[in-house]
Amino acid sequence: MIYLTHTAHQQFLGLVVGVLAWILTICTAGFNEWRLWYVDDVSVISAGVAWVGIWRACFYSHAFPSAEYCQSISISDAFVPVEISVAQVLMGLAVICGLVGNISAAVAVRMVYFSVEDRRNIRLVFVLAGALYLLTGTFSLVPLVWNMSSVLHNSTIHFPPEFHLPAAPVRQQVGSAIGVGISASILMLMSSLIFLSYRYVWRALSSEAPRDPLHGPWTITTLSQKSELANGDYQGRNNPAFTSEENS
Repeated sequence: MIYLTHTAHQQFLGLVVGVLAWILTICTAGFNEWRLWYVDDVSVISAGVAWVGIWRACFYSHAFPSAEYCQSISISDAFVPVEISVAQVLMGLAVICGLVGNISAAVAVRMVYFSVEDRRNIRLVFVLAGALYLLTGTFSLVPLVWNMSSVLHNSTIHFPPEFHLPAAPVRQQVGSAIGVGISASILMLMSSLIFLSYRYVWRALSSEAPRDPLHGPWTITTLSQKSELANGDYQGRNNPAFTSEENS
């Protein structure tokens, strides 16, 4: 059996990075600070800035009983722009793919570190983990870049009256959630490359052919009955040390 433990240290690091990136992806999906929405009227929005995420829009105000006023954003709302609707779907898929990718990566690393007997599926599990990491990074990166582009172009959102937000802000700024999400996507793509580039198993397993203990092939080892001396004499000789002891 071939031991592959020393070949998967980078993949173990890739698993740690993948778990960290998945946690950051979950945080990105829940953050409100995707867009910083600056307004002139501070009679309702006390700080003059609102946080617009993909699930809700919030701002601080002294005009309401609670200090932070939030309104939820649903994919079925007519005023929601396409980039926010797509972000709700793709970020959910990214969280699910990231979870399955971490499980697959953990199984792959375990198969190498614990030297399991049946290694026929090692290549499949490593490729599966890398592909899932790749999908996770792509699913999260697309809506992040799309929403960042909308912020940079100062795109408008026609909020309903209960949101107390103007359709066109004075200016917009990219929120911290987009920065965290892009960093998580890059880390996820790095983990994907680490798992997909694990080439040692492709070579090692090809030389480890399965053997049937009942039908062979078997290796026959025979012991030589005669020892060949350096001078070509095949006949055994007595040890002079033992001969001298017997004569004495």
